[in-house]
Amino acid sequence: MAGKLMRAVQYFSYGGGTAVLKEVEVPVGRASKGEVVVKVEATTLNPIDWKLQKGALRPFMPKKFPYIPAIEVAGGVVEVGPGVENFKPGDKVIAGLDVGTGGGLAEYCVAKADVTVLKPAEVSAAEGACLPAAGLTAHGALTSAGLKFDCSGPRKNILVTAASGGVGHLAVQLAKLGNTHVTATCGARNLDLVRSLGADEVLDYKTPEGAALKSPSGKKYDAVIQCAPPIPWSVFEPNLSPTGKVIELSPGASTMWTFAVKKLTLSKKKLVPFFSSVKAENLVFLAELVKQGKLKVVIDCKHPLSDARAAWAKCIDGHATGKIIVEP
Repeated sequence: MAGKLMRAVQYFSYGGGTAVLKEVEVPVGRASKGEVVVKVEATTLNPIDWKLQKGALRPFMPKKFPYIPAIEVAGGVVEVGPGVENFKPGDKVIAGLDVGTGGGLAEYCVAKADVTVLKPAEVSAAEGACLPAAGLTAHGALTSAGLKFDCSGPRKNILVTAASGGVGHLAVQLAKLGNTHVTATCGARNLDLVRSLGADEVLDYKTPEGAALKSPSGKKYDAVIQCAPPIPWSVFEPNLSPTGKVIELSPGASTMWTFAVKKLTLSKKKLVPFFSSVKAENLVFLAELVKQGKLKVVIDCKHPLSDARAAWAKCIDGHATGKIIVEP
Protein backbone atom coordinates (compact mmCIF):
# COMPACT_ATOMS: atom_id res chain seq x y z
CA MET A 1 0.00 0.00 0.00
CA ALA A 2 3.06 2.26 0.16
CA GLY A 3 2.50 5.43 -1.86
CA LYS A 4 -1.12 4.61 -2.73
CA LEU A 5 -3.58 7.51 -2.55
CA MET A 6 -7.18 7.30 -1.37
CA ARG A 7 -10.23 9.53 -1.33
CA ALA A 8 -11.21 10.84 2.08
CA VAL A 9 -13.40 13.53 3.63
CA GLN A 10 -11.65 15.85 6.07
CA TYR A 11 -12.14 19.06 7.98
CA PHE A 12 -9.35 21.40 8.98
CA SER A 13 -10.71 23.36 11.97
CA TYR A 14 -13.56 23.50 14.45
CA GLY A 15 -16.99 24.78 13.41
CA GLY A 16 -18.49 25.47 10.03
CA GLY A 17 -20.93 22.55 9.69
CA THR A 18 -21.11 20.81 6.33
CA ALA A 19 -19.37 23.68 4.51
CA VAL A 20 -15.93 22.77 5.87
CA LEU A 21 -16.03 19.11 4.82
CA LYS A 22 -13.60 18.64 1.94
CA GLU A 23 -13.12 15.60 -0.27
CA VAL A 24 -9.38 15.14 -0.75
CA GLU A 25 -6.79 12.63 -1.88
CA VAL A 26 -4.36 11.55 0.84
CA PRO A 27 -1.91 8.68 1.29
CA VAL A 28 -3.28 5.40 2.63
CA GLY A 29 -2.08 4.84 6.20
CA ARG A 30 0.36 2.06 7.10
CA ALA A 31 -0.25 -0.59 9.73
CA SER A 32 2.02 -0.19 12.74
CA LYS A 33 2.47 -2.77 15.48
CA GLY A 34 -0.89 -4.20 16.54
CA GLU A 35 -2.81 -2.54 13.69
CA VAL A 36 -4.54 -3.50 10.45
CA VAL A 37 -5.37 -1.50 7.34
CA VAL A 38 -9.00 -1.94 6.28
CA LYS A 39 -10.53 -1.17 2.89
CA VAL A 40 -13.72 0.50 4.06
CA GLU A 41 -16.95 -0.92 2.64
CA ALA A 42 -19.26 0.98 5.01
CA THR A 43 -19.00 3.51 7.80
CA THR A 44 -21.62 5.42 9.78
CA LEU A 45 -22.13 8.87 11.22
CA ASN A 46 -23.01 9.44 14.87
CA PRO A 47 -23.78 12.60 16.88
CA ILE A 48 -20.26 12.47 18.34
CA ASP A 49 -18.91 13.21 14.85
CA TRP A 50 -20.57 16.60 14.38
CA LYS A 51 -20.19 17.42 18.07
CA LEU A 52 -16.43 16.96 17.77
CA GLN A 53 -16.39 19.21 14.73
CA LYS A 54 -18.39 21.81 16.66
CA GLY A 55 -15.72 21.73 19.37
CA ALA A 56 -17.60 19.87 22.12
CA LEU A 57 -14.38 18.28 23.41
CA ARG A 58 -12.03 21.08 22.48
CA PRO A 59 -9.06 21.15 23.09
CA PHE A 60 -8.81 17.39 23.64
CA MET A 61 -10.21 16.06 20.35
CA PRO A 62 -9.53 15.85 17.51
CA LYS A 63 -5.89 15.45 18.47
CA LYS A 64 -4.75 17.17 15.30
CA PHE A 65 -6.03 18.62 12.02
CA PRO A 66 -6.83 17.79 9.31
CA TYR A 67 -9.22 15.21 10.74
CA ILE A 68 -11.08 12.40 8.97
CA PRO A 69 -14.31 11.76 10.96
CA ALA A 70 -16.31 8.55 11.64
CA ILE A 71 -15.36 5.87 14.15
CA GLU A 72 -17.12 2.64 13.15
CA VAL A 73 -16.36 0.72 9.97
CA ALA A 74 -16.71 -2.60 8.22
CA GLY A 75 -14.61 -3.81 5.32
CA GLY A 76 -11.75 -6.02 4.25
CA VAL A 77 -8.24 -6.31 5.68
CA VAL A 78 -5.54 -5.37 3.17
CA GLU A 79 -2.50 -5.16 5.43
CA VAL A 80 -1.53 -6.38 8.89
CA GLY A 81 1.08 -4.81 11.12
CA PRO A 82 3.80 -6.50 13.20
CA GLY A 83 2.45 -8.69 15.97
CA VAL A 84 -0.99 -9.22 14.41
CA GLU A 85 -1.65 -12.94 14.13
CA ASN A 86 -5.46 -13.22 14.20
CA PHE A 87 -6.13 -11.42 10.89
CA LYS A 88 -4.86 -11.77 7.34
CA PRO A 89 -5.44 -9.88 4.09
CA GLY A 90 -8.87 -10.67 2.70
CA ASP A 91 -10.59 -11.12 6.07
CA LYS A 92 -13.92 -9.28 6.37
CA VAL A 93 -13.99 -7.35 9.63
CA ILE A 94 -15.81 -4.86 11.84
CA ALA A 95 -13.71 -2.29 13.66
CA GLY A 96 -14.04 0.57 16.11
CA LEU A 97 -11.69 3.49 15.50
CA ASP A 98 -10.10 5.76 18.08
CA VAL A 99 -12.25 8.88 18.43
CA GLY A 100 -9.15 11.06 18.72
CA THR A 101 -7.84 10.05 15.30
CA GLY A 102 -11.05 9.01 13.48
CA GLY A 103 -10.60 7.81 9.92
CA GLY A 104 -13.86 6.20 8.78
CA LEU A 105 -14.87 8.64 6.02
CA ALA A 106 -12.26 7.32 3.62
CA GLU A 107 -11.57 4.47 1.24
CA TYR A 108 -9.09 2.95 3.70
CA CYS A 109 -8.49 3.30 7.45
CA VAL A 110 -6.09 2.04 10.08
CA ALA A 111 -7.66 0.16 13.02
CA LYS A 112 -6.25 -1.40 16.16
CA ALA A 113 -6.39 -5.17 15.90
CA ASP A 114 -7.63 -5.58 19.47
CA VAL A 115 -10.86 -3.68 18.68
CA THR A 116 -11.35 -5.41 15.33
CA VAL A 117 -13.38 -8.61 14.92
CA LEU A 118 -14.25 -10.94 12.08
CA LYS A 119 -17.56 -10.11 10.39
CA PRO A 120 -19.90 -13.06 9.91
CA ALA A 121 -20.74 -13.62 6.25
CA GLU A 122 -24.44 -13.32 7.11
CA VAL A 123 -23.94 -9.75 8.36
CA SER A 124 -23.70 -7.05 5.67
CA ALA A 125 -20.98 -4.41 5.79
CA ALA A 126 -23.64 -1.74 6.45
CA GLU A 127 -25.05 -3.74 9.38
CA GLY A 128 -21.62 -4.46 10.80
CA ALA A 129 -20.55 -0.83 10.65
CA CYS A 130 -23.41 0.11 12.98
CA LEU A 131 -22.13 -1.96 15.89
CA PRO A 132 -18.79 -0.56 17.22
CA ALA A 133 -20.22 2.79 18.39
CA ALA A 134 -24.04 2.62 18.41
CA GLY A 135 -24.33 -1.07 19.21
CA LEU A 136 -21.72 -1.08 21.96
CA THR A 137 -23.18 2.11 23.45
CA ALA A 138 -26.60 0.46 23.71
CA HIS A 139 -25.06 -2.73 25.12
CA GLY A 140 -22.86 -0.88 27.61
CA ALA A 141 -25.65 1.39 28.82
CA LEU A 142 -27.90 -1.58 29.52
CA THR A 143 -25.08 -3.39 31.28
CA SER A 144 -24.53 -0.28 33.43
CA ALA A 145 -28.23 -0.43 34.27
CA GLY A 146 -27.73 -3.95 35.63
CA LEU A 147 -29.32 -5.85 32.75
CA LYS A 148 -28.21 -9.44 32.22
CA PHE A 149 -28.71 -10.74 28.71
CA ASP A 150 -29.21 -14.32 29.91
CA CYS A 151 -32.52 -13.22 31.47
CA SER A 152 -31.27 -13.99 34.99
CA GLY A 153 -32.29 -11.75 37.86
CA PRO A 154 -35.58 -10.01 38.57
CA ARG A 155 -37.68 -8.54 35.78
CA LYS A 156 -36.82 -4.89 35.19
CA ASN A 157 -38.83 -1.98 33.83
CA ILE A 158 -36.71 0.03 31.42
CA LEU A 159 -37.38 3.25 29.53
CA VAL A 160 -35.52 4.00 26.30
CA THR A 161 -35.77 7.60 25.07
CA ALA A 162 -35.30 8.50 21.39
CA ALA A 163 -35.97 4.84 20.69
CA SER A 164 -36.03 5.15 16.89
CA GLY A 165 -32.52 6.66 16.73
CA GLY A 166 -29.19 5.00 16.04
CA VAL A 167 -28.56 3.85 19.61
CA GLY A 168 -32.16 3.76 20.81
CA HIS A 169 -33.48 1.23 18.29
CA LEU A 170 -30.71 -1.17 19.23
CA ALA A 171 -31.21 -0.56 22.97
CA VAL A 172 -34.91 -1.51 22.71
CA GLN A 173 -34.06 -4.85 21.11
CA LEU A 174 -31.17 -5.63 23.45
CA ALA A 175 -33.32 -4.78 26.47
CA LYS A 176 -35.94 -7.27 25.31
CA LEU A 177 -33.28 -9.99 25.21
CA GLY A 178 -33.08 -9.54 28.97
CA ASN A 179 -35.92 -10.00 31.42
CA THR A 180 -37.46 -6.57 30.84
CA HIS A 181 -40.61 -4.59 30.25
CA VAL A 182 -39.64 -1.83 27.80
CA THR A 183 -41.29 1.57 27.52
CA ALA A 184 -39.97 3.71 24.68
CA THR A 185 -40.33 7.27 23.39
CA CYS A 186 -40.12 8.40 19.77
CA GLY A 187 -41.86 10.63 17.24
CA ALA A 188 -45.34 9.80 15.94
CA ARG A 189 -44.07 8.53 12.57
CA ASN A 190 -41.98 5.82 14.25
CA LEU A 191 -44.45 4.47 16.81
CA ASP A 192 -45.19 1.31 14.81
CA LEU A 193 -41.51 0.71 14.05
CA VAL A 194 -40.53 0.86 17.71
CA ARG A 195 -43.39 -1.48 18.63
CA SER A 196 -42.14 -3.90 15.96
CA LEU A 197 -38.71 -3.87 17.62
CA GLY A 198 -40.26 -5.22 20.79
CA ALA A 199 -41.23 -2.22 22.95
CA ASP A 200 -44.15 -3.06 25.24
CA GLU A 201 -45.31 0.55 25.51
CA VAL A 202 -44.51 3.41 23.14
CA LEU A 203 -44.95 7.14 23.86
CA ASP A 204 -45.04 9.99 21.36
CA TYR A 205 -42.58 12.41 22.95
CA LYS A 206 -44.56 15.40 21.68
CA THR A 207 -47.68 14.50 23.68
CA PRO A 208 -48.07 15.59 27.34
CA GLU A 209 -47.73 11.98 28.51
CA GLY A 210 -44.68 11.41 26.35
CA ALA A 211 -43.00 14.63 27.48
CA ALA A 212 -43.62 13.61 31.09
CA LEU A 213 -42.20 10.12 30.37
CA LYS A 214 -45.12 8.49 32.19
CA SER A 215 -45.65 4.79 31.55
CA PRO A 216 -49.23 4.16 30.34
CA SER A 217 -49.43 1.22 32.76
CA GLY A 218 -48.12 3.32 35.66
CA LYS A 219 -44.87 1.38 35.98
CA LYS A 220 -41.86 3.00 37.63
CA TYR A 221 -38.57 2.58 35.78
CA ASP A 222 -35.66 0.65 37.23
CA ALA A 223 -33.49 2.22 34.55
CA VAL A 224 -33.69 4.83 31.81
CA ILE A 225 -31.44 4.64 28.77
CA GLN A 226 -31.37 8.34 27.95
CA CYS A 227 -30.60 8.72 24.23
CA ALA A 228 -32.56 11.95 23.69
CA PRO A 229 -31.40 15.57 23.91
CA PRO A 230 -31.10 16.85 27.51
CA ILE A 231 -34.11 16.22 29.75
CA PRO A 232 -34.26 17.78 33.26
CA TRP A 233 -33.75 15.47 36.24
CA SER A 234 -37.07 16.74 37.60
CA VAL A 235 -38.85 14.93 34.73
CA PHE A 236 -37.10 11.63 35.39
CA GLU A 237 -37.24 11.50 39.19
CA PRO A 238 -40.98 10.94 39.77
CA ASN A 239 -40.97 8.12 37.20
CA LEU A 240 -38.14 6.14 38.79
CA SER A 241 -38.36 3.20 41.15
CA PRO A 242 -36.78 3.78 44.60
CA THR A 243 -33.40 2.64 43.25
CA GLY A 244 -33.89 3.73 39.64
CA LYS A 245 -30.98 4.90 37.48
CA VAL A 246 -30.83 7.23 34.49
CA ILE A 247 -27.95 6.27 32.20
CA GLU A 248 -27.13 9.53 30.38
CA LEU A 249 -25.46 8.88 27.03
CA SER A 250 -24.54 12.51 26.32
CA PRO A 251 -23.39 13.79 29.70
CA GLY A 252 -22.82 17.52 30.02
CA ALA A 253 -22.13 19.90 32.89
CA SER A 254 -25.67 19.59 34.31
CA THR A 255 -25.38 15.79 34.25
CA MET A 256 -22.14 15.85 36.20
CA TRP A 257 -23.61 18.30 38.72
CA THR A 258 -26.70 16.14 39.33
CA PHE A 259 -24.51 13.03 39.54
CA ALA A 260 -22.36 14.69 42.21
CA VAL A 261 -25.35 15.97 44.21
CA LYS A 262 -27.05 12.57 44.22
CA LYS A 263 -23.82 10.94 45.33
CA LEU A 264 -23.28 13.43 48.16
CA THR A 265 -26.86 13.09 49.40
CA LEU A 266 -26.64 9.28 49.23
CA SER A 267 -29.76 9.18 47.10
CA LYS A 268 -30.69 5.74 45.81
CA LYS A 269 -32.01 7.34 42.64
CA LYS A 270 -29.03 8.13 40.43
CA LEU A 271 -28.10 9.96 37.24
CA VAL A 272 -25.13 8.09 35.78
CA PRO A 273 -22.93 9.59 33.03
CA PHE A 274 -22.01 6.95 30.47
CA PHE A 275 -18.87 6.80 28.36
CA SER A 276 -18.68 4.00 25.82
CA SER A 277 -15.66 1.82 25.13
CA VAL A 278 -14.97 -0.79 22.46
CA LYS A 279 -14.46 -4.34 23.73
CA ALA A 280 -13.91 -7.03 21.14
CA GLU A 281 -15.86 -9.71 23.01
CA ASN A 282 -18.95 -7.50 23.17
CA LEU A 283 -18.61 -6.64 19.48
CA VAL A 284 -18.49 -10.36 18.68
CA PHE A 285 -21.62 -10.85 20.80
CA LEU A 286 -23.54 -8.17 18.89
CA ALA A 287 -22.41 -9.42 15.47
CA GLU A 288 -23.59 -12.90 16.40
CA LEU A 289 -27.01 -11.53 17.39
CA VAL A 290 -27.32 -9.85 13.99
CA LYS A 291 -26.22 -13.08 12.28
CA GLN A 292 -28.92 -15.03 14.17
CA GLY A 293 -31.61 -12.47 13.33
CA LYS A 294 -32.05 -11.54 17.00
CA LEU A 295 -30.86 -7.96 16.49
CA LYS A 296 -32.08 -5.88 13.56
CA VAL A 297 -30.14 -2.88 12.33
CA VAL A 298 -32.44 -0.19 10.95
CA ILE A 299 -30.80 1.88 8.21
CA ASP A 300 -32.22 5.33 7.53
CA CYS A 301 -30.21 6.09 4.39
CA LYS A 302 -27.04 5.30 2.46
CA HIS A 303 -24.75 7.86 0.83
CA PRO A 304 -21.63 7.56 -1.32
CA LEU A 305 -18.48 9.20 0.01
CA SER A 306 -18.94 11.97 -2.56
CA ASP A 307 -22.24 12.84 -0.86
CA ALA A 308 -20.87 12.87 2.70
CA ARG A 309 -22.11 16.44 3.23
CA ALA A 310 -25.72 15.30 2.84
CA ALA A 311 -25.14 12.47 5.32
CA TRP A 312 -23.51 14.95 7.73
CA ALA A 313 -26.48 17.34 7.46
CA LYS A 314 -28.88 14.46 8.12
CA CYS A 315 -26.93 13.54 11.24
CA ILE A 316 -26.95 17.12 12.55
CA ASP A 317 -30.71 17.31 11.94
CA GLY A 318 -31.12 14.57 14.54
CA HIS A 319 -34.25 12.91 13.14
CA ALA A 320 -32.80 9.90 11.34
CA THR A 321 -34.65 6.64 11.88
CA GLY A 322 -31.87 4.22 12.71
CA LYS A 323 -28.42 4.65 11.22
CA ILE A 324 -26.86 6.83 8.51
CA ILE A 325 -24.45 4.89 6.29
CA VAL A 326 -21.66 6.16 4.04
CA GLU A 327 -20.21 3.74 1.49
CA PRO A 328 -16.88 4.76 -0.11
